[in-house]
Amino acid sequence: MSTVAIPRVEPVLPAGPKKRLSPWQAWGLILLTPYILVLLVFVFYPVGYGLLLARHPESYVRLVDDPIFSRSVVNTLIFLVIGINLKMIVALLLSGFFIQARTWIKWLSLVFILPWAVPSIPTILSVRFMLNPEWGVINHLIFKLTGEDGPNWLNDPTIALSMAILMHIWKSLPFWTLILIAGRLAIPGELYEAASVDGASRWQKFRFITWPSMQTLYLTSSILSMIWTLGDFNSVYLLTGGGPADLTHVLATLGIRYLRLDQVDLSMAAIVCALPLVLPLVYFMMKRLSR
Repeated sequence: MSTVAIPRVEPVLPAGPKKRLSPWQAWGLILLTPYILVLLVFVFYPVGYGLLLARHPESYVRLVDDPIFSRSVVNTLIFLVIGINLKMIVALLLSGFFIQARTWIKWLSLVFILPWAVPSIPTILSVRFMLNPEWGVINHLIFKLTGEDGPNWLNDPTIALSMAILMHIWKSLPFWTLILIAGRLAIPGELYEAASVDGASRWQKFRFITWPSMQTLYLTSSILSMIWTLGDFNSVYLLTGGGPADLTHVLATLGIRYLRLDQVDLSMAAIVCALPLVLPLVYFMMKRLSR
């Protein structure tokens, strides 16, 4: 005779009342409320309003038809490719110089960090005054040494853009040098001592010890520097003002130009056009940092 086992069915109890927030959780939400409001008012609302203004397709048609826009895109790419790579390579070399434990190098590092520490407006405007063709100190020295008048530095688009790139490098170079110095200091000294025992040269130490240990930091710093440079308009706007004839504008300063012309839709459209450059960099950087 076969028997059938009947599984026991547990009775379903009615759901009890939902748990209330604890006092600590309630106070946490209360304290977070001001930050959430600031985020909504000063971040989400301006971004959303800007995207709303740039939603019309005719704004992008007018933007593309403007020859200054195409020139600004080219200037932005030149600024990124030349400026960022040159800055990071020089920062990598200087990080190896300033890491030396010598007293005069320590004092020199204090002077080296000053361009990054002081505000941008007086420093960049002082360089602009130095490049003035009539009473600037540089042309004054050229006249004293050669007896001839110096060039009009900011009247040539190529020279003006080159000066803006050099201005950007000079202003931000100390910061990235400090970041790479911190990366060098994190490398164990025993690796260099073992390499010296094996007879490794300075180049071999850099190739097989320094660079493998710092390449992730170097790449991450380069990407972050690109993101910041895309939004930096001080170096161009304060030095050249986009001139001569609006030929040195980048995307960051182009938006300001349209605002001054009371063309808000074109200004927002120019900013939106920079997103295809920014978003991939942000995604790639966050993906590397998550590892």
